[in-house]
Amino acid sequence: MAELTLYHASPSRSSIVLWMLEEVGQPYDVKLIKLSEGDNLKPGYLAINPMGKVPALDHRGTVITEVAAICAYLADEFPQAKLNVPTGTPQRGVYLKWLFFGPGTLEPAVIDRAAPRKEQARRGMLPYGDFDTTMDVVAKAVAKGLWLMGEQFTAADVVIGSNVRWGMHFKMLPERKEFVDYATRIGARPAAQRAEAKDKQLSAG
Repeated sequence: MAELTLYHASPSRSSIVLWMLEEVGQPYDVKLIKLSEGDNLKPGYLAINPMGKVPALDHRGTVITEVAAICAYLADEFPQAKLNVPTGTPQRGVYLKWLFFGPGTLEPAVIDRAAPRKEQARRGMLPYGDFDTTMDVVAKAVAKGLWLMGEQFTAADVVIGSNVRWGMHFKMLPERKEFVDYATRIGARPAAQRAEAKDKQLSAG
């Protein structure tokens, strides 16, 4: 039995962590949660994550939830994978910014665009300000180098990259050249390919 166990609904936001685990390269188990059957709202799973959401990651008895938190945890816990920017490195602040920009800014902007409000919210009320600015900021960042941190691929690319790929796939993100090129680089990563193949197998099962 592996020390890492992912509670995973296939496919869903937990697919981001499935990819992260493939990047980390450590053995892990998957416990499939079928949202269509309400597994996430059953007492057994609610004891693991009272929010009834996936993913949840169990590492030697400690449960971590929330995608960005899990990815940050894995990157720090397994530094040999070189998916983090270590504490004490000035650029760690930029790395952390991008890790939390995904769920805190990019994803809300995309979801709000896909499910518009009846009344336009004031800019200051929204965690992302406005959609176009959010897209411009991300596009500029992914066009500056191979990855968000330049030459180094990090957990921040797993979080932001997943949002970019998912957003374009469902036509909720504009297919800007910067995003298409970034998604192409991500799609060429062996770990991303392995995770995608595993997700398809899990979905079929």
